[in-house]
Amino acid sequence: MKNEKKKIDWLITLLPLIIVVVLCIVFFVAPSQSNEVLSKIRFFFGDTMGTYYLIIGLGIFLLSIYIACSKYGTIVLGEKDEKPKYSFFAWGSMMFTCGLAADILFYSFSEWFMYATDPHIAEMGSIQDWASVYPIFHWSLIPWGFYLVLAAAFGFMLHVRKRDRQKYSEACRPILGKHTDGIAGRIIDLLAVFALLAGTATTFSVATPLMAKIINTLFGVQLNETAVTIVIIVITCVIYTYSLLHGFKGISVLANACIYLFFGLLIYVLLFGGETKYIIETGFSAIGRMVQNFFTLATATDPQRTTSFPQNWTIYYWAYWMVWCVAAPFFIGNISRGRTVRQTILGGYVFGIGSTIMSFIILGNYSLGKQMSGAADFLATYIETGDAYGLITDIIGTLPCAPFVLVLVLVTMIAFYATSFDSIALTASCYSYHRLGANEQPHKLIQFMWCILLVLLPIALVFAQSSMSNLQSVSIIAAFPIGFVMILIVVSFLKDAKQYLKK
Repeated sequence: MKNEKKKIDWLITLLPLIIVVVLCIVFFVAPSQSNEVLSKIRFFFGDTMGTYYLIIGLGIFLLSIYIACSKYGTIVLGEKDEKPKYSFFAWGSMMFTCGLAADILFYSFSEWFMYATDPHIAEMGSIQDWASVYPIFHWSLIPWGFYLVLAAAFGFMLHVRKRDRQKYSEACRPILGKHTDGIAGRIIDLLAVFALLAGTATTFSVATPLMAKIINTLFGVQLNETAVTIVIIVITCVIYTYSLLHGFKGISVLANACIYLFFGLLIYVLLFGGETKYIIETGFSAIGRMVQNFFTLATATDPQRTTSFPQNWTIYYWAYWMVWCVAAPFFIGNISRGRTVRQTILGGYVFGIGSTIMSFIILGNYSLGKQMSGAADFLATYIETGDAYGLITDIIGTLPCAPFVLVLVLVTMIAFYATSFDSIALTASCYSYHRLGANEQPHKLIQFMWCILLVLLPIALVFAQSSMSNLQSVSIIAAFPIGFVMILIVVSFLKDAKQYLKK
């Protein structure tokens, strides 16, 4: 352990810990005041500077297509003739579950009715035509473009250049040069760690209340939902900590189990929910409408703020995915050894987008079908109560064998959280080291520390009972500086890869 202490970057390890503890205390002591401050800061970044996020989103997506189809796509992430370390299914499962936490299930069930009550949908047309389009747009091409371009850059850095500093700043070395080891590099790494903590806080805080609501529904009791949510966060922390301490084997096993549970849920709803025809037809139309209007949706800014829809949703989502880019692409790049850049990007689009779209089409369109046929009026309930979590349990209650489905959703959400956060904790642990070789792993005590650190801020946000808007604010604020770093990483990758191909 003495030798281990010399390797540890104490600034990157301790400063985020201290700041998170301070923030937790602030949220506990002054929840309403802290939420108010968050709202004001979010207004500046999300409203005043909103176009910045949209430009980065569209630019990264277009760049991903260019890189995959260009000479850069032929670069093998490893030795020239090296074969992929994992099968396509195992690789795709780990990639999908590390990139998407349990919030995909929350939003798959709820997003259409959140949009349907927004005035912007009335501006666009009918609920039938547009409520199922935006979920697909917000969770497909641009978000996965963020992940996959950076995954290619990190994979190149780790497996081709064999650099032993697994940090954001190291990916900028081709541009920053010697400044990577100075103040500029330290600032980049600190920003990355803060963004990582913000992303995990938002994710945990958004979806775990649904798990608490499911438990109350299953047992027919009214336990304090804040207390139940915090207990769920702690239990999930125990599971992903156990998985992480068993290395990549534990992560792979958990990811496969999560994928089977996830697709089992989708198949059950599709085949036994009674809305199979509607789900398929509406989903097919939604994909076509999204593709047809992609650039219009990607560049919408609502300059007159008639509904502020882009500010409330699209800009939030791009920021949300940007803060997750601190961990997920590192992990994807790590497990992509032996694949070409083209295989990593295009294969990631196929598995990642395919699985994501299926979730929104099946789980979202099931309840939308009930709404449009008049079999249920979920919109009236949501407008009256504003309780998305309670409405989701009502939606699940309309399925055959509803208690079984509730248990399946609960277990799947826990599996999603566990597989996402063990990969995030592993990446964060690597940040705690000055240098870490390709075959080295962080010390288990460092991994354990990060497993605990990742749940502190979410618990504070849940305790403070932050609104959905304030939870979104955390990601929007953290993503602003990360956008500049992402551009720097991509430019550095293109420069370094060009030199590599010349040689």
